[in-house]
Amino acid sequence: MDTIASFFSFITTPVSWVIVQFHSVYGEVFGPDTGWAWGLSIVSLVILIRICLIPLFVKQIKATRAMQTLQPEMKKIQERYKNDKQRQSEEMMKLYKESGTNPLSSCLPILAQSPFFFALYHVLNGIATGSTIGVINESLLNSARKAHIFGAPLAAKFTDGSSKVEALGASLTDVRVVTAIMIVLMSASQFYTQRQLMTKNVDTTVKTPFMQQQKMLMYVFPVMFAVFGINFPVGVLVYWLTTNVWTMGQQMYVIRNNPTPGSKAQAAYLERLYKHVTHHGMTRRRSEKTIVKAIVAKGRDRNEFERKFINGLTKAGLAAQADGTVIKGESQVAVQTEDGAPAAAPKRQQPKRQTKAQRQTGSSKIADETEQPTTSLSKSDDEPEDAKPAPAAKNAASKPSGGTRSKAQSGQRKGPQRPKSPSKK
Repeated sequence: MDTIASFFSFITTPVSWVIVQFHSVYGEVFGPDTGWAWGLSIVSLVILIRICLIPLFVKQIKATRAMQTLQPEMKKIQERYKNDKQRQSEEMMKLYKESGTNPLSSCLPILAQSPFFFALYHVLNGIATGSTIGVINESLLNSARKAHIFGAPLAAKFTDGSSKVEALGASLTDVRVVTAIMIVLMSASQFYTQRQLMTKNVDTTVKTPFMQQQKMLMYVFPVMFAVFGINFPVGVLVYWLTTNVWTMGQQMYVIRNNPTPGSKAQAAYLERLYKHVTHHGMTRRRSEKTIVKAIVAKGRDRNEFERKFINGLTKAGLAAQADGTVIKGESQVAVQTEDGAPAAAPKRQQPKRQTKAQRQTGSSKIADETEQPTTSLSKSDDEPEDAKPAPAAKNAASKPSGGTRSKAQSGQRKGPQRPKSPSKK
């Protein structure tokens, strides 16, 4: 570790200068020799570094999501060229180049923090050994050796012996208890951060080796922090605990406001966005418009949660636009009365269904009305009773019309019957 720290000694002077500047500010409040002044100086150094690394963190998020998107294609390449490792690596590089992704982008924040971490370790190690380093002179060195955090010196380690701890003005029990608690908190924060990423911000519809790799890191990283943590000075433990808490909070904010498509975090975000949009009838913030714009642009490629969000807006009488805004849908516009009050649209009334008895009664009435002119064969009131019918009429009256009628009523066809086909002679 000393060799690695010496390798990053070129950044030791800037790191020690930043710590001294923060110490001069906090020393005026808490006293120059207190652990609060030196501990808060280290915490402020972490916050300053992480603020400068925010662009790299955003790039890490984009790279991680791009890698998740490429996992199905990468799996196909691995299966196709499983016996040819060289061709497999060439196809992988070609895929990365075409998609514009870089696997190392997800490690940028950790790699960028490494020089500051080893420089801080080198500074604290110099305090423990009593040697000046960077801009820390003799007076600052003596002040730092007197600083204790909950009874543990800044330069003390869990593995230090009682003689070395007593030389720093502390007891071995206090050092062991404080460092053990800080190591547990450091490992727990790392585990929770990785677990939060796996359970909430990963596309659950795609099962890839990348997810198995991330799941493995969820258990490996905390163990690594616990193993190496016993060899870190208290000041370095303060550094790593602070940066882990910062990472956890930063990731919680990103997952809540910019989740990965297809993840549980996206389902929760779209549910909150739906309630907000339906309540106000519009998207009010730029981030909301960006999310809605991306969902509209996907078209048929929307996932289950995005389709549910768009369908919910449609049922609420709203329509998402291509620019991310939400307007009132034309098909759901309420009818306005003359005084401006909304009026309900007239409902279409369906005719009542008649019963069987009503249908039979109606059909019998229609039959009686059609047959009435033909059956009224009674004599006219103006015709004298002794009037005799004409011979033609008499012959016509003498024909058995009642038989034809009875036959027709019995189910036979009215009118002339079709003659039978003549037999062949």
